[in-house]
Amino acid sequence: MKNIKIEGITIINGPNLNKLGSREPEVYGKDQFEQFFKKSCLQFQQVPLKLKQSNIEGEIINFIQECEEKKQAIVINPGGYTHTSVAISDALASVNNPVIEVHISNIYAREDYRQKNLTAKNTDGVIIGFGLEGYNIAIRSLLHYFN
Repeated sequence: MKNIKIEGITIINGPNLNKLGSREPEVYGKDQFEQFFKKSCLQFQQVPLKLKQSNIEGEIINFIQECEEKKQAIVINPGGYTHTSVAISDALASVNNPVIEVHISNIYAREDYRQKNLTAKNTDGVIIGFGLEGYNIAIRSLLHYFN
């Protein structure tokens, strides 16, 4: 585990996660992420939480690098970039921040192309298949191991 005192946690959501609640509710649920995030902020008042979302690979890389400067732990759901982005994987490898990857659905129980994960090897842990609650599990884990 990384030996760093975190000053906050940033959740970084990748492509199409801004459509939660309306996009494939049978897979991702009916809740909008912003509402879920507000509840998480109330639940974890002991640590500042920030939310970033982008459909653009380069912006996600910028978010990761900003977290290093601000001593923010990272909870990341790279979305579809999980399976394709060497660049995001490299960005995660280049920072010293604690990082937990989250996937709402069980990517290993889905289509073959979703079962390839390029980003996980550069994280401290991965939480898969627990719906939006996976984000809260990640936050609790970061607070337990890094604070």
